[in-house]
Amino acid sequence: MDSYTSFSYVYDTFMDQEPYDEWADRVCAYLAEYGLPRSEKSGSEENIVVDLGCGTGKLTQILADRGYDMIGIDLSEDMLSIAQERKIESGRDILYTLQDMRDFELYGAAGAMVSVGDSINYLIGDGDLEAMFRCVERGLLPGGVFVFDFKTIHLYRDVIGESTIAEDRGDCAFIWDNYYDPETCINEYDLAVFVQEEGPDGSLYRRFDEVHQQRGYTPDQLRAAAEKAGLIWLAMQDTVTGQDVDGQTERAMAAVRKPF
Repeated sequence: MDSYTSFSYVYDTFMDQEPYDEWADRVCAYLAEYGLPRSEKSGSEENIVVDLGCGTGKLTQILADRGYDMIGIDLSEDMLSIAQERKIESGRDILYTLQDMRDFELYGAAGAMVSVGDSINYLIGDGDLEAMFRCVERGLLPGGVFVFDFKTIHLYRDVIGESTIAEDRGDCAFIWDNYYDPETCINEYDLAVFVQEEGPDGSLYRRFDEVHQQRGYTPDQLRAAAEKAGLIWLAMQDTVTGQDVDGQTERAMAAVRKPF
C-alpha cells in the first residue's frame, strides 16, 4: 500500500508524544535570527511560510497560531484531508495543496519554508535531495530561509534498526518492524495497524498494512545538495539538546538561505 493512507487516520494518535511545540520554538528561533523581516502589510510574501511534508497539519497550525501566513504541501491526500478538517475547526486561513516536495510550484514566492517530522528522510532516491532544494530555491524570495529537520544515520543504524516497536492504545494498535540496510542507508519499516471497528461489543479490529522507507543522510550530504541547488548553509543543531550535532544525535535541525 502507499505510505500514509490507512495510517493517516491514526497518525495523530500515535504521534501525540512528539514535541511539536518545541519543534515550532526552534523553527521560529531560526526564522527570527535568519529570516526576512516581517512585513506590516497583510498578505505580504515575506510573511508566507510553506510547510513541506505538512502531513496532518499540526506544525502548520501551530505556526499559523503564531502569526505566519501558512501554506501546507504534502503528497498524501489522506493526510491533507485531516489537515483540512483541522483548519476548518480552527478557522485559520491556511492553504493546503497536494504536491510532491521534489517538484512543487507556488503562485508567487514565500519568505520562508519549513519541513519538520523527518519528511526529508522520505527522499530516498539519488537526486531527490537536490531536486527538493532546487524547488525550495525557486520558491523563496531572495534572502528567504528554509528550516528543516532530519533523522540521522545513527538513529536508523544504532537505535531503531532491526527492531520491532509495538503500541496498544485500546481502540487502535500498531506493530512496526524495522530493517536497516547499511549500504543504501535506507530503513524500511513494515507497519501493521489495527483499528477497532464499530459494533455491538467492539471486539473486531480491522488490520491495515503499509510499507515505509526512509533514508539516513549525513550533514555533509545535505549541505552539498543544498549548496549545489544555490542555497547557503547557515546553521545546524541537535533538535533535542539545541547543541552541536555529534555522533549521538538522533534528530537534527538545519537552516539554509537563498542569496539576496
